[in-house]
Amino acid sequence: MTVSLAPYVPSSEDVVTRMLEVAHVTRDDVVFDLGCGDGRILFAAVKNFHAKRAVGYELQDDLYDGIVDKIKAERLDRRIHVFHADALTADLSEATVVTLYLTTSGNSTLKPKLATARSGTRIVSHDFRIEGWNPTRREDYRGHTLYLYTLPATSEPSTTSLPRRTLF
Repeated sequence: MTVSLAPYVPSSEDVVTRMLEVAHVTRDDVVFDLGCGDGRILFAAVKNFHAKRAVGYELQDDLYDGIVDKIKAERLDRRIHVFHADALTADLSEATVVTLYLTTSGNSTLKPKLATARSGTRIVSHDFRIEGWNPTRREDYRGHTLYLYTLPATSEPSTTSLPRRTLF
């Protein structure tokens, strides 16, 4: 069963840039965008932040087709991969950064999947919190709120990080 986690509402280019800055994306990162819409975060990650790779999941046919066409046109097929699939099926084992612009309900549905990512993975959510998790950073930016979560690197996270992974 496929689950829509949010309606398609694109993040503005400046918010996309700020999300990637808040996550401190570098050339060593593999950025995942769950519900990637038109792919703007994927393209910004590899073109502007030089991320190693970007991976997106998108359910909507026309948006998926548009991303695939743009990947081919810009010859970025070795660095950007997009799946026409439900974000709940995502394999986050390679992710070092995950970006989200879903609803609070969508984030809650995705929370168990996010908890499977490796320790140290940075998760940036645009406007909507991940209920039950404490952000390591919260930033108000041009009328939007960005939440940064960092998966704990140890079994004893600090008070500003997420609860223990075993609690998810």
